[in-house]
Amino acid sequence: MLEAEVLSDLANLPADPPKMRNVCDKCEPCSVCWCSALPNPPLCPKHRIVILQHPAEEKRSLRTAPMLKLGLEHDSCIIFRGKRFPGHNKDLEQILLQPNTLLLWPSQESVDLAEVASEKSFPSLNLVLLDGTWPQAKTMYSGNPILQKIKQTKLLVKECSNYIIRTQPTDGCLSTLETAAEALSILENNCIYKEKLINPLKSLCKYQLQNGAVSHESKEFRIKNNSYPKLVGKRLNKVLKSAEKFHPS
Repeated sequence: MLEAEVLSDLANLPADPPKMRNVCDKCEPCSVCWCSALPNPPLCPKHRIVILQHPAEEKRSLRTAPMLKLGLEHDSCIIFRGKRFPGHNKDLEQILLQPNTLLLWPSQESVDLAEVASEKSFPSLNLVLLDGTWPQAKTMYSGNPILQKIKQTKLLVKECSNYIIRTQPTDGCLSTLETAAEALSILENNCIYKEKLINPLKSLCKYQLQNGAVSHESKEFRIKNNSYPKLVGKRLNKVLKSAEKFHPS
């Protein structure tokens, strides 16, 4: 009797595979496609963004580097993936060794990007960004001596991230897209980059909030307001101290 029921259930299974979601060939499933929010035509800055992306970041479904790459003209944003740089990539090695290459990194030696922009030492700059979580970015920086030799610059901004469906470590932390948009606005002396490049991110967050996602405050904000449910570990304490150092209130 049991065998007959099993055979009957198998016979009633559909022969055709289940219908898959339509997928945009540029970004995500069509239901959350943000391509309509991209700048049209893509923006064409004088300066170039070079992203060194941790392999784990590529697997995240809600990442912002593709928004940046598609929002800029071809070769205005180039992405290299890995943990060790430059590796065997001679093109990347050449970029990292050029005198007009800067690393966006909040160290003691970092110079305010606004100062760099005012100097106008080079007609075009390569601005290197590390794409990953803070622990991943710090590992990438410490594990690649060539990055430590590049002149370092930093963003002095107090704005909160528009990436409200992900929890940021501190109020001053921005997504890769927002960081690049802010940097290009300063270097190009044109707010259009900050205004238009982040529109896909706003579109994505709006859709997610309309379909069950919740808005996230930063860990720093929640801790200061006694609303963070987890114990504060040593790593987070270091992040908060670093934020106070580079984003003074």
